[in-house]
Formats: sequence, C-alpha cells, structure tokens
Amino acid sequence: MTKNLLSHGAKFVAGCSLLAISAGANAQDADTEFALEEIIVTAQRREQRLRDVPISVSSLQGERINDFATGGSDIRLLSARIPGLNAESSNGRVAPRFYLRGLGNTDFDLIASQPVSIIMDDVVMENVVLKSFPLFDLDRVEVIRGPQGTLFGRNTPAGIIKFDTKKPSQEPNGYLTASYGSLGQKNVEAAFGQGVSDTVSFRLSALFQDRNDYIDNAFLGTEDALGGYTEKAARAQVLYETDNFDALANFHYRDNSGTSALFRANVLTQGSNELNDNFVRDTVFFGDTHNNPQAYEQYGASLRMNYTFGNDITLTSVTAFEDADGSSLGDIDGGNPTGPGFIPFQSTTAGITDKAEQFTQELRFSQQATDEIFWQAGFYYFDSTNILGTDPGFIPATFATHNNEAWAVFGQVAYDLSEETTLTIGGRYTDDQRDMRAVSGGTGQVFERDVEADRLSWDVALNHAATEDVSVYARVASGFRAPTIQGRDIAFFGSPSVATEETIISYEVGFKAQLLDNRLRWNASVFYWDVDDLQISAVGGGGNFIELINSENAVGYGFETDIEYLANENLMLTAGFAYNNTEIKDRDLAVGVCAQCTVLDPLNADGRALVDGNPLPQAPEWTLNLY
Repeated sequence: MTKNLLSHGAKFVAGCSLLAISAGANAQDADTEFALEEIIVTAQRREQRLRDVPISVSSLQGERINDFATGGSDIRLLSARIPGLNAESSNGRVAPRFYLRGLGNTDFDLIASQPVSIIMDDVVMENVVLKSFPLFDLDRVEVIRGPQGTLFGRNTPAGIIKFDTKKPSQEPNGYLTASYGSLGQKNVEAAFGQGVSDTVSFRLSALFQDRNDYIDNAFLGTEDALGGYTEKAARAQVLYETDNFDALANFHYRDNSGTSALFRANVLTQGSNELNDNFVRDTVFFGDTHNNPQAYEQYGASLRMNYTFGNDITLTSVTAFEDADGSSLGDIDGGNPTGPGFIPFQSTTAGITDKAEQFTQELRFSQQATDEIFWQAGFYYFDSTNILGTDPGFIPATFATHNNEAWAVFGQVAYDLSEETTLTIGGRYTDDQRDMRAVSGGTGQVFERDVEADRLSWDVALNHAATEDVSVYARVASGFRAPTIQGRDIAFFGSPSVATEETIISYEVGFKAQLLDNRLRWNASVFYWDVDDLQISAVGGGGNFIELINSENAVGYGFETDIEYLANENLMLTAGFAYNNTEIKDRDLAVGVCAQCTVLDPLNADGRALVDGNPLPQAPEWTLNLY
C-alpha cells in the first residue's frame, strides 16, 4: 500500500508491506546462527563491501525487486522502497522522472535532461524512454546518492540508479513465476541459463505483464475504455571466459502498449489541494474516442570485455547501442465541451519518438597496484540522435532533431593511509555538445540552436573503519549537468528555450554498521548541496507553454537512514527514513501562474510569480518506507 499526502507544500510518501525471506537466502553457513549476508556493491566500478564505500548507497537484491514487481509495477516502484528517492511520470509507463535528495526535473518533454542518471548493465540510459526498460531477472539495484561526476558522467548532479541483471554461469539455474490478480492483472517471468562448454555459458530471461482496461469513458458511454497495458520484454546473454579474458554479450528487447497518462479536468478546487467531486477513480469524461493510446518499442545490445595483463592491469571495454520509437496520445484538457467545470479549449496532443538512438563506448584500465593503492582511469564517448515530434492536433506535427556528442577522460585513486583508513580522489574532464534543428508544423519556420560546455568534476572521500563492524566516512563531490535545449513549444507557435549548464558542490558524512551479530544493518548520512544555475522547467502560465530556465542558485540539506533487521530465520524487516529541505534562491526568478490555483507568491509587474524561497517541485520533505 502506498499513500501520498500533500500538506502545506510538503509531501509525505509512505510504503508499507511485510516481506518474508527464506532462511536459505539470508543465513550464512549451517554452522552459524542466521545473519544478514554481506552486501557487495559496484558503486565505484569495482566490487566492494558496502561498508568500504565512502558514498551513501542503498542496495536491493534482485529477488526483492522481483517480489515487489509481481503486482505489475514498473520502474517507479523504487520510490516507495528507497529513502530520499521519488519517481513519477506524466506519460504512463514510459518516460519516468527521478528525484534524489530533492533534485530532479519535472520536464515532460521526450528529450528532457535529468540530474538522476539510470545505468543498466554499465550502460547509461540517457533518453527518458530508454530509462523505462522493465525490471526483471535482476541481480542487484544500487541507488547511489550525490554527484557521481567522476566515474559515471556529466548528467549526475543528484546521483544514479544502477541496475545489474543476473549473468550467465556454468551451473544450470532458472525460475518461472506467474501470478494473477484483480483487473485481469497477469504477470509471468522466466529465466534459464547454463554452460554449454568449459568457456561458454548463456542466460535467457523474459517478462510478460498485462492488465485489462478498467476505466469507463462516461461522456462517450464506453465501459472499460482505457487503463490497461501489455508489457513484453526479453534478454539474451552469452558469456565467454578464459583465465585472463571474458566477454559478455547482451541483447534485449521491449514492446509496450496500453494507455498513456490520464488527464482529468478541474478535479482540484481553486485554492485547495483536495480532490473534489469531479474526480472519479475509474471514470473519465474524454470527448475524444482515441482513449489515450500509447505504444513503444525498444531494443539494444552491449558487449563488455575484460582482459587482464600479466602485471594484473585489467582493461575493460563496454560498447553499447540503444534505440526506441513510439508515441503517446493524450486528451490533455481532461474533459469535453461540457466539462466537468470550465475548460477554455479542447486539446489533444501526441508525443512521438521517431528515433531515440545512442551509442556509447568506454575504455577503462584498473589495477590493485600495491596492497595500499588501487587506481582506475579511462575514456568515455557518447553520441545520440533523437528525432521527436509534437502533434497538437489542430496543425501538422512539428519534428525536431536533437544531436548530442560528448567525450570524457577520468581517473580515480584509492590509497590506504592505514589498515583502517582509505582516501579516495577522483576527477573527470568532460566536453559536451548539443544541437537542435526543427521546422514548425504550423508556420514552416526553421529553428536551430546549439550549445556546448566543458567541465572538470572531482570528488574526495575518506572512509574509516572505526571497528570491525562500523565504518564512518566523509565526502566532498562536484558535478554538472550539460546545457539543454527544449523545442516542444515550436509546435505551439513558440520558440525553443535553452538552459545553460548547472554545477553542484555536495558535502556528506555518514556511517555504515552491521550490529547484533550481523542481524542488524544500519546506514545513515547527513548532506548539504549547493547548485548554481539550476535547470528548471516552467510549465503552464498564460501561454500554456513549457520552457527551460535557470535559477541563479538552489540549496538543500537533510539526512537519510535505512535499517534492515533479520528478526528470525524467515522474517526480515526493513525501514527507511529521509528528510530533504530544498530552497530556490533567485530574487528575480518569475514564472507563469496557473489559472485554477491560488498563488501565494508575490507577483511581478507582468503578473508572474516570484518563486524565490520556494522548495523544489516534486521534492518530498519527508519520506518513510516500511516493509
């Protein structure tokens, strides 16, 4: 059960469930009492114990994610499981938006840039559609908070969410799960793999999810008109291994169809944040017969290779290609000519992804040079082409072509100052270029924009093992988000907008502990961040537009903690709690006001709201997770 409450501008998110885990999954060997397993993470691009990583990390094992997703949930399910994480979408099961420590982006455009990056099997998913690939057959999920500009790239001011799927092995293993629920909800997931020779193994996995339409269109008198979906996805992996070389090929595919976002007119009374009688959960009043269809197709492939030289230097290469296409159609006004309530004009808009193509290449060297020194250094290349369309319905669609090319060099050194204390220093230089060309479907006018930025990001962290079971750490990190171009308003006789690059400096301290004979795991951190030129999407106003702007400054501070307690051999309880306080700091920043809300902010001479001092949008002040 998940419940959202809005009160005095603060958002409280609580997720409650109870999870029983078999003793075999959490116990150590048969000669010891039951205990939590040691968590291994790859937050620093190598396998480490969670207690040895000087970063705030929450990790979920794949089995638990699979259990959570049995109800048909998509990637947004993580928002009720991880403290300080929020995830939402106004575009159905595609184009999710993520927020960490209050930092995120509410932009619903299909080329929107986000400060939370999604990494799947070591490959960044940059386009918002690519980020929504369904979760199945997972080995581990890591939510890594704070800027990750050294090892993971240019668009990670808030952090990353990292997914690692289960890999092939020589031992035969697999599973099959199936469930059926209300609204005709069907979920089937299966995987199998084994070795085919001493050096080659494979793993095949697949997912099928389906839900019936259950929402009536009362205006048209149509029952069960929308609300359903069908999700199909598959993955094939082949692993080749020798003593000093391994290569893993990954092929994946996804087909999604169903209902996009459901818009409802005038369900909030002006001056209130409570739903009124115009809202009916299983009924809409759309004047159009299309019933908000959505369909997307995605495929990709990657090749990861590791070669270890005679002096124990490992060369890692990750080559990947991704592409997606599809569309979503929405009755944006949420009603019909008779309402409900006042609707100034009827609006049906389609968002079209004609191409969301990206190619990435990473080369990385790493070595445990001595007992005290580990280092890694590498090169990264990113190239993408996105062809996106906006069809407002009353004029021909507008298509915009966005190109993005970036490259980076990076390095990191971890030095053991003593047996208990490790110093980690990293840096990354990135050059990023973007351009956009669009032709207005309404006027034929050609628009061209291009932006460029280069930036050095860095971080310094200290980790100290206070005892065998408790470690403390401190970290200072910087990061940046590349400039962004927004072309959606061209379809509505507007002009494209540009947001310049944003930069962040972040400070955090925390501890990680395993107590009570390894039956209690407790992690906590306190943080403060400061962003210059924060990229913000301003939506609505008198022109009903969406434009990119920069706030001169924004700050945030708070804490997060998560606890796992193995009560007995068959029961584990988990709790997460976080507090985020965010504030926009820009005395001159003014945005348009909506027609149906009460604006308490002061207005400037143009009738626009001055938002200095406001919290960031979609930034829950408190989050609590119990399961």
